[in-house]
Amino acid sequence: MAKAGRFDGKVALITGGATGVGYATACRLASEGASVVLTGRRTDVGERAAAALVEQGYRAAFIACDVSDEAAVAAMFAQMESVYGQLDILVNNAATFEPMRFLGAEMKDWRKVFDIIVDGTFHCTQAAARMMSAKGTRGSIINVSSINGSRALDESSSYNAAKGAMDQLTRNTALELIDAGIRVNSVALGFIETPMSVVDGVKEHETAWFQDIYVARGKIAQRRQGQPEEVAGVIAFLASEDASYMCGAVIPVDGGLSITF
Repeated sequence: MAKAGRFDGKVALITGGATGVGYATACRLASEGASVVLTGRRTDVGERAAAALVEQGYRAAFIACDVSDEAAVAAMFAQMESVYGQLDILVNNAATFEPMRFLGAEMKDWRKVFDIIVDGTFHCTQAAARMMSAKGTRGSIINVSSINGSRALDESSSYNAAKGAMDQLTRNTALELIDAGIRVNSVALGFIETPMSVVDGVKEHETAWFQDIYVARGKIAQRRQGQPEEVAGVIAFLASEDASYMCGAVIPVDGGLSITF
């Protein structure tokens, strides 16, 4: 007899779910019994990701959606509900990064980051919470944030400000939604090896500056970058009943980066 999974009978939606942390999270939740819905803007990448999960024997589907578009989010949730009839877990993972010097920043680039990270989280959280509340679901929402949300970094004002807004949105929605049985928490990531960490074909953790500052000098206590699967494990914990008394938490998943000077 197959061992019951923590998420048997559950439906999980992961934004930005086709690559990196999103895909690792989809794999983890699916491996523990959840039906997973991946969403993102790139249809070809998303459909391949969902097909790969199906080939492994998991229940998975992809729905194309730009989370910064409120109407597109509403249509995506309607499609998901028509197929699955419920939603138990939402992972707000969609993000983008636009390096910019503040004085030279253009509003279109600033807005692009906020539209996806902040507005996208708002649209999806609101739609998910309304759906969960209507069905009486004791749901879990996990936001994928960054330690950048509470720190300053050169050429990162839009990204850092957006992640800081996401952290506050986590706390406020946690307060407002808990009476409906919906827990909201967040993971604040450090250096994780994902497609976003590759710049001009070079992997961030392979650069001389990373090896010097974060490995040799121990700025990251564990002296390495993290893997998407390590983040997925924490997200799965927060989504589960094992974290039933956690509400509004912003948990660093950074190898100890945020504890060093």
